[in-house]
Amino acid sequence: MNLVFRSHAIKRMFERGITAEDVRQVLMTGKTIMDYPQDTPYPSCLKMGWRGDRPIHVVAANTDEGETIVITAYEPDPAIWEPNFERKRQ
Repeated sequence: MNLVFRSHAIKRMFERGITAEDVRQVLMTGKTIMDYPQDTPYPSCLKMGWRGDRPIHVVAANTDEGETIVITAYEPDPAIWEPNFERKRQ
């Protein structure tokens, strides 16, 4: 997997203690919980995965050139997300 990290993603990952390996694992083994087909220049998606007991969300887009652009990564807020972190609370 050829990952390209946007500067926003690098900054947020550093602030949140999320590593490139964390992101790679979420993208490889996580579950797509939202699709953003209207995003430009490429459609993106939100993936949910676990690193140990830590939930991590990654927003990424796949390019026509076979790259995966990492837009951001964060630990979902339990006040906003259901306990499995796959759906927002109503």
